[in-house]
Amino acid sequence: MLPLKVDAVGLERFATAVSTPGSPLYGRYLSVAELARRFGASAATRARVVGYLSASGAHSVKVDATGMLAEATVSARLAERLFSSSLARFRAADDTHFIAPVTATTMPAPLRGLVEGVVGLDTEPQTGPPRPSLAANPEPSHVTSPAAGAQTPSALPRSGMPTGCPDGVAAQDDNNPGFTPNQYETAYDFGPLYLAGLSGQGQRVALIEIDGYKLSDLTSFAQCFGLRVPAVSAHAVGVSRLLSPGEEATLDLEVLDAAAPGLQAIDVYETKSDAAHTLEAFAAPLQNPARKPQVISASLGLCEPDAYVGSGRVGIEASERVLEMAAGAGVSFLASSGDDGSSDCETADGTPIDTLAVNYPASSWWVTGVGGTNLELNAANQIAGEDVWNDSSLVPAGGGGGLSALFKRPSYQNGVVRANARAVPDVSMLADLLPGYSIYCTASPECLGEGNTNPWQTVGGTSAGTPLLAGGVAIVDQMLRAAQHENLGLLNPLLYKLGDSSSAATVFYDVMAGGNDIGPYIPGGTGLLLGCCTAKPGYDEASGWGGVAIAGFATQALELVPKIVEFSLALPRRQRPVAHRELLATVSCSAACSIGAFADVRIGRSKPFVVASRLLHRQSQGRKTIPIKFSARQLRTLRAALAHNKKISATVFGALVDSLGAIQQQTAGRTLRISS
Repeated sequence: MLPLKVDAVGLERFATAVSTPGSPLYGRYLSVAELARRFGASAATRARVVGYLSASGAHSVKVDATGMLAEATVSARLAERLFSSSLARFRAADDTHFIAPVTATTMPAPLRGLVEGVVGLDTEPQTGPPRPSLAANPEPSHVTSPAAGAQTPSALPRSGMPTGCPDGVAAQDDNNPGFTPNQYETAYDFGPLYLAGLSGQGQRVALIEIDGYKLSDLTSFAQCFGLRVPAVSAHAVGVSRLLSPGEEATLDLEVLDAAAPGLQAIDVYETKSDAAHTLEAFAAPLQNPARKPQVISASLGLCEPDAYVGSGRVGIEASERVLEMAAGAGVSFLASSGDDGSSDCETADGTPIDTLAVNYPASSWWVTGVGGTNLELNAANQIAGEDVWNDSSLVPAGGGGGLSALFKRPSYQNGVVRANARAVPDVSMLADLLPGYSIYCTASPECLGEGNTNPWQTVGGTSAGTPLLAGGVAIVDQMLRAAQHENLGLLNPLLYKLGDSSSAATVFYDVMAGGNDIGPYIPGGTGLLLGCCTAKPGYDEASGWGGVAIAGFATQALELVPKIVEFSLALPRRQRPVAHRELLATVSCSAACSIGAFADVRIGRSKPFVVASRLLHRQSQGRKTIPIKFSARQLRTLRAALAHNKKISATVFGALVDSLGAIQQQTAGRTLRISS
């Protein structure tokens, strides 16, 4: 993957404007194709990069739909020659092999100034080991006596009233049955939207995964809990075949199905976990306009230090451009904040390292980072108590959160976060291992094996809370679209506006107990607290704003997310453009807008010339007939053509223009014959 030179400043400015409540551009998203045209690499740059790589012996060379990434497959020998670097084969901790440079890379001269660098010469897998499990309890001899202030484990027995088939209700780990869909749906206030007939109809959600799934597992889960299975499609990203089924994709799909069973479609993008494939997977949901999702959920990531080493500055910046483009296109991107508390990095065997770190891409400005909590429910399955997920002495695991070392504080966190650093998470959802989520999985040895013959089991982790929230976001988008409002897009500016308002209590379940510092129980560690993070009223780096009440969030979104601007064009009859020195166009808007019109005027078979009106700035809905005036030179040309009986036609377009002066949308053209 070769990230191309693009208008990064312009893209960031636009993505910020369309995502910020109160901005004139809030909600005025563009298509990926239009974003690529405005902010992606120039046509000349794309052609030169593709031409050079193809001529050098690379194959499968292309520029992706975002206009920001060139992709090519090359042999190791050609890679060494192109990028002036030596490659070597290494053995990973799990005994697999990967290739990586042993010397610094250099861009070939013909690509300098056209590309930012190269991602993918290092094929080392970047994702961590499997999710934490209570079966992985540390031996007492490996744990230093904990420091004063260490949190009591947040693990709890299941509370509330579960429903479902007997085996699904009885699913358990360590003799503790897990929460069932009716419980977490009620707890997070999905009910009013379900009662209104909203369950995700017409919406598409994309999942980014590094393993596959078995449709029969999803069907068994759905049958147990009275759900329908949406249309699920798997897409191989940079790999020759779909991946083997695994627990992670199974969990994500079943929780997403439980949250939004009416979804039109779920697209599962399956890929490898090295830097280049992950970058390609982030961009994959934006490649096909017919499959562009409203929401992307990624239950994967890496602590920032490891992500930076694996991807480099070029890879991180390329990922950020992709995430900005998703925001500019009105797509919500959610990612789990990690399962190692505030110490997000791990050793090769999956043991947390006692150093503060946060997870990427959850730490990106353009991603909603989802942390973890545990719930105590009453008999009506409403939240009676909520703690930050921290299983502490049971197993060193907890919801990820803290301050980024890569990114400064985004503007939407101003006045909320004191440090000049991006704080994570933004919100938190159910994640504790006990009681966990009840799922059905026969997909892999992670699910069945080592003496376990029961496909019904319980799992936890922030990677479970992320698709749960993704389903809720899709339903809110469905409600907004039914009311002729724009999509939510990047959630964070709206979340922080609501969190800092008098409406916060109707949108968030504020978590004020516990913390995600697992330092005292990290095997081989000092036994000391790491210093972050503790829950408190309002926002904190242990739980963000807390859990999201989906119906309450929907109500506020309906007030703040702008209506879709519909505009149209009509041509008044009996026009005499040459005699009156102008064309007339009637333009209309369904809301406040800046709108104009332009025309392509063609004489015979000659190349058309363009004439445009001035912009009309409307403060409310309505229609107006505006002139498209000809210049004196154009009038002389038209009169001469009429004198020689030449055919003259004008194709007129309406144009919706943003505050930066660029055309945001245009109508279909309407053609009239000019005869006088």
